[in-house]
Amino acid sequence: MKILFCLLHFGYERNFEPVIRELAARGHDVHIAAERTDRDPAKAIVEAIAHQHTNVTVGTLPGREKDQYRDVVQRIRTAFDYLRYLEPTYRGMPGLRMRSEDRVPVGLLRLLDLPGMKTAAGRAVVRMLLRQLERAAPPSDAITEYLRATQPDALLITPLIGIVTSSQLDYVAAAKRLGIPTGFCVWSWDNLSSKALLRDLPDRIFVWNETQKNEAVTLHHVPPRRVVVSGAQCFDRWFDRKPSRSREEFCRAVGLPVDRPYVLYVCSTMVWKSPPEAQFVVRWIRHLRASADPVLRDAAILVRPHPGRLQEWIDVDLSGFQNVALSGRVGAAGAGAAYPIDDESRAEYFDALYHSSAVVGINTSAFIEAGIIGRPVYAILADEFSGTQAGTIHFRYLTEVGGGIAQAGREFDEHAAQLAGALRGQSDHEDRQRRFLHAFVRPRGLDQPATPVFADAVEDLAGAVRTAAGTGAGLKTRPSTGHAYARPVIAGAALDRLVQFTQYGRGKRLIMTKDEFVAAAVNETPRTPLVEKFRERTRKRFKKVQKQARRARKRAINARDRILAAAMKITGTHS
Repeated sequence: MKILFCLLHFGYERNFEPVIRELAARGHDVHIAAERTDRDPAKAIVEAIAHQHTNVTVGTLPGREKDQYRDVVQRIRTAFDYLRYLEPTYRGMPGLRMRSEDRVPVGLLRLLDLPGMKTAAGRAVVRMLLRQLERAAPPSDAITEYLRATQPDALLITPLIGIVTSSQLDYVAAAKRLGIPTGFCVWSWDNLSSKALLRDLPDRIFVWNETQKNEAVTLHHVPPRRVVVSGAQCFDRWFDRKPSRSREEFCRAVGLPVDRPYVLYVCSTMVWKSPPEAQFVVRWIRHLRASADPVLRDAAILVRPHPGRLQEWIDVDLSGFQNVALSGRVGAAGAGAAYPIDDESRAEYFDALYHSSAVVGINTSAFIEAGIIGRPVYAILADEFSGTQAGTIHFRYLTEVGGGIAQAGREFDEHAAQLAGALRGQSDHEDRQRRFLHAFVRPRGLDQPATPVFADAVEDLAGAVRTAAGTGAGLKTRPSTGHAYARPVIAGAALDRLVQFTQYGRGKRLIMTKDEFVAAAVNETPRTPLVEKFRERTRKRFKKVQKQARRARKRAINARDRILAAAMKITGTHS
């Protein structure tokens, strides 16, 4: 088989490296291509895999053309995604809604502010209109020609439903028109519940467990027959791994004493606009050091900053605490703990987990890796991070599925009591974590790795889908689902002006000079009566705003003159 693996950027490879190597070992040709490759440090890792396997190649994906459709389509998609966070499922999760709202054109937000538009019926109408407009956009010629030239037997894609705008949805749509079997590889445990919505459904969706399958069916309306439960292939490498150093060697390397247990604090990515976690960690350390329990007061602490949030640690000084160290070095350049994407960083990360006596954090996949290694895991339920915990769907999986892999403690006091028990060896985490791993990581059995199951499903994808579609020997173009009558609306100035004169986010108007306005008003869009009517209305609105601004300025000048006159009268001055 010839498999095209489409990534947003090469960093997404790390969760599928075992599958890529497995497919290459089975003799398949795998082409790994990313849409964004500039300054991507993970590209070297992908190229190293290609160097080790002659049937693995690396390349760059073309994006959608920069035509009059691209920006409009992207805004339609962000608007479509925003609607999901108005559903009852996300009630009580304002962080996810606000994150999405900050990317939505103001026009949609004003439309939804109208009476009845946020009801189920109103959302359904808006969703239908947006869907028709999205389908009306013509396909990308660059992407279609790329797939025709590549002619893969199967297209795998990730993350697909990320909140960052990309051309990945266009790849799925183009592949379906060409009859190429498509597989959506769910990148992580939170993606189906906290990111964008699926549009053109791929032929297969590869998920970790029954929990994610239920998310795909209920949240994204995927037919159950299209969902493959393979297990979490990204965690296979941690089950049988051994530490690269002894505990004494590791503790000396990171600057911790070797004569006492240490607690590993693993930082999280956090949801949009969460407060800095670094300051919270400092308060947590102070609380432990002030504890009346000597086990907590004297325990060593190793803090692992999240690689994506290193900047918040630059000005944090932990030198005032004894037996506390940072994993890695954080400086002005942002150096520090790295993503575990190569052998060296994985060894450092694994050793930090393996030699710890307990692992603490807010909401992170490191909890799962710590559970695989067999370390007790504790989550602090902090009010300031409620958006990252109670404000998400996926957090409760860590505490509920199979009994939960993490014990949650309210603020510092309850958490401190739990942690003290773990440091004394009184934790009962083994059975609970084993049930969680069976339900969430390896649903086919703890002795059954997910990687070969995933590879089997990819091999089955091409044959099963092509046979069902009747495409047989070659690429067969399916008719577009777009509606030609709606394309003038997509291309017209109404939506184009929405792009030109609004920013993302509620109430953020794009201020334009007169020259910029005139330049934006003159474009190559066909001059239909609707376009002309909208342009004339926009020009009148602009003139009205200008007139109001002149009046406001005149009133301000008059008020200033009156104040100056009164001041001169009081002081007796004449200038």
